[in-house]
Amino acid sequence: MNRSIVITFGSVVGTILTVYVAVLLAFVLSERRAINAGRDHNLEALVSLRRYSYGQIKRITKSFTEVVGRGGFGTVYKGKLSDGSKVAVKVLNDSKSDCEDFINEVASMSQTSHVNIVSMLGFCYEGSKRAIIYEFLENGSLDQSSNLDVSTLYGIALGVAKGIEYLHYSCKTRIVHFDIKPQNVLLDGNLRPKVADFGLAKLCEKQESILSLLDTRGTVGYIAPELFSRMYGSVSHKSDVYSYGMLVLEMVGARNKRVENADANNSSVYFPDSIYEDLEIGNSTRFLSDEITQEEEDLAKKMILIGLWCVQLRPSDRPSMNKVVEMMEGSLDTLKAPPKHLLQMQNVGESSQPSGESSSIFTRKYDSMNVESQ
Repeated sequence: MNRSIVITFGSVVGTILTVYVAVLLAFVLSERRAINAGRDHNLEALVSLRRYSYGQIKRITKSFTEVVGRGGFGTVYKGKLSDGSKVAVKVLNDSKSDCEDFINEVASMSQTSHVNIVSMLGFCYEGSKRAIIYEFLENGSLDQSSNLDVSTLYGIALGVAKGIEYLHYSCKTRIVHFDIKPQNVLLDGNLRPKVADFGLAKLCEKQESILSLLDTRGTVGYIAPELFSRMYGSVSHKSDVYSYGMLVLEMVGARNKRVENADANNSSVYFPDSIYEDLEIGNSTRFLSDEITQEEEDLAKKMILIGLWCVQLRPSDRPSMNKVVEMMEGSLDTLKAPPKHLLQMQNVGESSQPSGESSSIFTRKYDSMNVESQ
């Protein structure tokens, strides 16, 4: 009798558990469908851009035949819309970015409109398939350009500064790019620069002066020191200012030539030190052509001084991008060299590289820097 009761009781409990699990599974699936439906609804509500199916993306890119660029978060293909317009299609890697981050990026970028920010024309969000369609810029990225005169380089530097200023101060939500580098500056037919690739961007309220990050993001050679170690200060929009400074110094040859000429075993020299020495003896533009005019020499010196201000180690010592634009458009006579830092450096190993992509020119040296995210 007791055994019969136990068997009956076990059967009842088993049935109840089976029903419970089935109901729970149905509930979870229902919630997931509701979340996905809500996510789609929110995306459609926030974004006024055209939404493409993955099949359309394949047709636009001719089944992804022409690669024009690769990055840590995806591959960029050349494509053509039905009206004949050329476009760049960034197809995101399935495992590299979160869906919510993708939605935030698309929704936010759809609200940007600036002559120095690449225009987004549409997107694809179909299951795990995600892609963003941008305008196609025929002159490619800045790192692919050569033999540009100083006046053109100055115009590009000013345009990039205005683009970053717009992201920091004129968008509804502040956008911190976190990956300013030559590869992410695209040039149109008139060599007008446009900041591109917002795969690492962070969205924040304008009143937020400090950002919370769980990872180090960017490309070695352009990453601000505070992203490696908080001993230099808090992460903020000033991190973009540092990257911009490195970009500008590279544009006028004040960075890459010094690295090429440096002793690889000499870890005691922080490369801006040599720039200061050249400034003191009036030889700051020695890596430029001997045939430049006085006007071009003044523009180059202005870019070097502004670049030095932007790469100050402490974020609080760097100018805002508003100030950078003001300095770029102002007179050289009003610019002074920033304080010179006395540092003892050590190499940052390749393993610390957050974006999986090495700097095209060099790996920078920092003062006793812990390269892991903190």
